[in-house]
Amino acid sequence: MTKLIPLLQSVEACTLCAEHLPLGPRPVVRISSSARILVIGQAPGTKVHASGIPWDDASGRRLRQWMGVSDELFYNREHIAIMPMGFCYPGKGKSGDLPPRPECAATWHQPLRERMPHIELTLLIGQYAQNYYLQDHYRTLTERVQHWRDFPAGVIALPHPSPRNQLWLKKNPWFEQEVVPFLRAEIRSVLGSDLLDA
Repeated sequence: MTKLIPLLQSVEACTLCAEHLPLGPRPVVRISSSARILVIGQAPGTKVHASGIPWDDASGRRLRQWMGVSDELFYNREHIAIMPMGFCYPGKGKSGDLPPRPECAATWHQPLRERMPHIELTLLIGQYAQNYYLQDHYRTLTERVQHWRDFPAGVIALPHPSPRNQLWLKKNPWFEQEVVPFLRAEIRSVLGSDLLDA
């Protein structure tokens, strides 16, 4: 943990892309050296930027429901680490938020991951995380998530749990029928029943 603290302090003070951030820098990352699950999403929205709490919105509520974990467990960084592709709110685009700034992953992901040696399960949420971490031939997020059985052990690709994706969920009922139970079983295997049932 001693090696992690100075790095986190550098992340918190990061201003690499400040000139591109309409609300200014406010990196939102929660990790610890003991975490066994790593959640890699997109980037904070305006609500998360304001609160400083990752997944502190409707998307986060759905994600926790998919995972089958309580708010308390989800936010316990000793067990679950949260590291988005972009650490700060990137601004508004024509159809939702802009993509995560590329500086974060390129600068911070590897050194942060090196200080989390106990990660057993990584959740790649949305196309940005998947495109960065998965070297595969799938052309769409839907095609990729459909082939969830084909990924290496310890990696699960998920759609974004945003309310904007409600139509996607209706069109792809197999996700909640097949992938969500698998996700919950994997989380239970990694964290154990005692934590999940507490």
